[in-house]
Amino acid sequence: MPLTAKKVWIITGAGRGLGVDIARAALAAGHDVVATGRDAAKVAAAVGNHDNLLVTKLDVTRPSDAEAAVAAAVARFGRLDILVNNAGNFFAGFFEELSPEQIHNQVETLLFGPMNVTRAVLPVMRKQRSGLLLTISSTAGIAGQMFCTAYAAAKFGVEGWMESLTSEIAPFGIRTMLVEPGFFRTELLTEDSTTYAQPTIDDYAERTREIVAAWKSMDGKQGGDPAKLAAALVKLAALKEPPPRFAAGADAVQTFEAKASTLFAQAQAHRDLSTSLAYDEA
Repeated sequence: MPLTAKKVWIITGAGRGLGVDIARAALAAGHDVVATGRDAAKVAAAVGNHDNLLVTKLDVTRPSDAEAAVAAAVARFGRLDILVNNAGNFFAGFFEELSPEQIHNQVETLLFGPMNVTRAVLPVMRKQRSGLLLTISSTAGIAGQMFCTAYAAAKFGVEGWMESLTSEIAPFGIRTMLVEPGFFRTELLTEDSTTYAQPTIDDYAERTREIVAAWKSMDGKQGGDPAKLAAALVKLAALKEPPPRFAAGADAVQTFEAKASTLFAQAQAHRDLSTSLAYDEA
């Protein structure tokens, strides 16, 4: 398809952060955009007015919201070409100090949320025999790290789900793209997005203070420019074959390379033992 072909985008979490930049970039490129969020008024205020824009309420943890948003999008624009699963939050802390409720909330928003919206969108895309599921994951979905047990668990789940879904929907002309950003100057580390576990265990206290202080000092100073990332995603989404994964940022490229190297080393470490586990055939 030509890069100028007009598409209909539906974007979750478009009330702040990267979602706003993606919505603006898609509109600037001439596309129709359905910008969604838990508070439609905040989405409208953040994205601004545009003839090609539809703003609607969508809490990704509510399947009924997803179905209603998709119905509204199709009623307005007649089709859906690109779903951007972007909505998210962040529960940070050591695993033992994160409550079961916080971990459940994290997985509910970051994994089941995109599943809810994707389930609502897929029938439209199957009927069209075309579409793109663009899911914002994270380098935390490639390599786990301290203080990110709940977040990484959800993002690793997103990676496995989307990688498996890809082959199921490819026969219908539907493509997928996972995006793994490194550190971008979004609002992920703000108080509105990040909830820190309540310190309860002395053994973790010193490291907790150090990590929280470091992350709070990083907020607003991350190296990645979300507007540039949004523009890059609009460009990639226009390709006939978008990349299955996109490492967003130089730090993301380093994470990919380090993980690939680590996996290769681990595969080789006990290769003889690993390959000796088959039944001995008579």
